[in-house]
Amino acid sequence: MDLHYFELLELANLLRRREVTSVEVTRAQLERIDRLDGHLASYTRLMPEHALDEAKTADAEIAAGHYRGPLHGVPIGVKDLFWTKGVPTAAGTMIHRDFVPEEDATVVARLRQAGAILIGKLQTTEGAYSDHHPAITPPRNPWNRAYWTGISSSGPAAATAAGLCYGALASDTGGSIRWPCGATGLSGIKPAWGRVSRFGVFELAASLDHVGPIARTAADAAAIFAAIAGPDDKDPTTLADPPLDYVELAARSVRGMRLGIDKQWNTVDVNPAVQSVLVETEKVFRQLGVEIVSVSVPDVTQAIIDWAPACALEAAVAHRETYPARKDAYGPVLASMLDAGHAVSALDYQAIRLRRMALRGRFAHLLRTIDALLVPVQPFAPLTLTEISTLGDQPELIVKLQRYTAPFDLTGHPTVTLPGGLSACDMPIGLQLAGRDETTLSRMAVAFQRETPWHRRHPLL
Repeated sequence: MDLHYFELLELANLLRRREVTSVEVTRAQLERIDRLDGHLASYTRLMPEHALDEAKTADAEIAAGHYRGPLHGVPIGVKDLFWTKGVPTAAGTMIHRDFVPEEDATVVARLRQAGAILIGKLQTTEGAYSDHHPAITPPRNPWNRAYWTGISSSGPAAATAAGLCYGALASDTGGSIRWPCGATGLSGIKPAWGRVSRFGVFELAASLDHVGPIARTAADAAAIFAAIAGPDDKDPTTLADPPLDYVELAARSVRGMRLGIDKQWNTVDVNPAVQSVLVETEKVFRQLGVEIVSVSVPDVTQAIIDWAPACALEAAVAHRETYPARKDAYGPVLASMLDAGHAVSALDYQAIRLRRMALRGRFAHLLRTIDALLVPVQPFAPLTLTEISTLGDQPELIVKLQRYTAPFDLTGHPTVTLPGGLSACDMPIGLQLAGRDETTLSRMAVAFQRETPWHRRHPLL
């Protein structure tokens, strides 16, 4: 049975009914990784013996009637930002390449508790910022290796899209769950800030960092999210709300819910193909009985400008023990950003914080009137590697790229990213739903995917 493009929840049912074994699935995944990942570079480290041992344990537990839930026996990848006990965790850097954690990150521990099979560590940009260290080969887009794979969670996205795992742990500080999902036709949840523990996760910018899942469907993402969300004594910034059964809640009807659309925000300087995806998405929600509400999104122009110095200063704090003391070990892009962080004054940072608080309030007010807000992932059609390489020389294009992602990192509101169509070059185009809570967004995302085929499209490998 060819299982690599099965949805996670489909595979979970087969494992629960013992129609396949976790060992069979894990071996098939390892063989596929060995065959394909030399061209994709999504994994930085495989854990084959560990994964097969976990798979044997999962099979024995399921056979004995001790089924833990939908992740039990399912191979999952972990971005190399999350501590994994006894396994080197480098965060895409040379400075930490020999770091071996003595304990798991909370989210890794929770995956283990759910019975997931940790198959390997997935590549990330240096320190989860915008570029890879020069010594590291960046992951490639399995749809077309000439196209961008997104930023720091490109390893998780490439592996999940290529059928090299059934989902992955990822992170998002300025768009790094959403851009990779959009670029590779995947579904991802950027949770509310604090919904998922950041204990044992290398920081980029503490108040902007969000931990969430990437998967092939919104329901699969909800299953992973259900396993990792919830309060954590090791991270005092986590929200106190208890974890929910997001899979069950996501399956409920969306009839009568309210979807906000700002026509101007979604069309000005937005590529026609992206606009077309949004228009077709609106039609689907209308057919589902969702009320479409015209809204006006708060002005995010200053917020996008503020994101860079805020991120830079917080990153400088995160790296203060090694930068600039060991500057030679850093790549040029991350080093330049850290230098910029050291130059941010206390007065400037406080002004940014106050503007950020105001923006959060404005979005909170808007989102009290609707259940979700429909927006693009990015205003461009899918970007080639050549096109993305020129963005550093065009600051106005970087601002455009961050228009629909960075604001929700600054406010901390959750989003769900979904595939919504294909470009003229047969590359995926994504969309976002932003809102107050992950449950509502997942309900709308799952309903959308019941009516659309885009999450079932896969790269030909």
